[in-house]
Amino acid sequence: MTQLTADDARHVSDLTSRIVDQVSHGLTGKDDVITTAFQVMLTGGHLLIEDVPGVGKTLLATGLARACRLSFARIQFTADLMPGDITGVRVYQPASGNWSFEAGPIFHELVLADEINRSGPRTQSALLEAMEERRVSVDGTTYRTPQPFFVIATANPVEMDGTFQLPEAQRDRFTARLSIGYLDEAAEAAMVAQRTSASFDQQAASSIAAVASPEDLLTAMACVRKVHVAESLHSYAVRLARTTRNPDLFRLGISPRGVIHLIVMAKAIALTAGRTYVLPDDVQDAVHATWHHRLTLSAAASRAGDRVGDILSTLISRTPAPARADT
Repeated sequence: MTQLTADDARHVSDLTSRIVDQVSHGLTGKDDVITTAFQVMLTGGHLLIEDVPGVGKTLLATGLARACRLSFARIQFTADLMPGDITGVRVYQPASGNWSFEAGPIFHELVLADEINRSGPRTQSALLEAMEERRVSVDGTTYRTPQPFFVIATANPVEMDGTFQLPEAQRDRFTARLSIGYLDEAAEAAMVAQRTSASFDQQAASSIAAVASPEDLLTAMACVRKVHVAESLHSYAVRLARTTRNPDLFRLGISPRGVIHLIVMAKAIALTAGRTYVLPDDVQDAVHATWHHRLTLSAAASRAGDRVGDILSTLISRTPAPARADT
């Protein structure tokens, strides 16, 4: 494996800036969210977006697909959605007397699983094999998903009517989770004024130029794996994970897969910043995105009114990090 160079890191950093600039034409005022979403894509993983309707979740997914020139499919999850609606089905052809496979929307490079928690567990689980193994099995035949392949799933708050809690096994398959949130007052007012003006052109506003290709993404993803991580940071990530395996705080602690996703996300953060090596700050910056959705409060912590994000911040502050000189 060739060594990652400073030029490689600068190239990926420049690519990130171009992607964020384009996607921000549709999702205004959320450059940090776009950056995190693109970093997840560079890890080769999948993203869960949990938020209320109407804050731009679909705009983010479609914008990334356009900017990266990826084939795109949107699956609207509903209570009556069946697994075959996602994976595809075999169809009998009377003219030939043969069966043919009609591929479902999962066979696109970027798949938006919209409102994933409005379907039951059986349909939700249809995504698992594709997300983890990059393949789909239908009637005993295995079909490969394209490369690159990303799933961005949106989920409404579980307090809303008609939603189902995602099983822990499925949440653990998502590399990271983020929330878009509301714009600040001034930015929201400016956005509303722009989009309700007589001169507003909806088509022009949604036109995002392709500034990357699938091949560019695959090259950048290969660079992520080459980013240097010191052994002290591997140990630091494990120590952080072990602090979450406390039944007084969480029902289940972070799994080994969660630690792996933390390190890979830290690599993507370092690379998009133009560095060939990971710093302790990169690991800390990746914790909330990669671990928040994997953790469920214990009954005692829930009764006490604790929040996952606050506990994670406390655990980070209490766990000694390696000195920069050691990394």
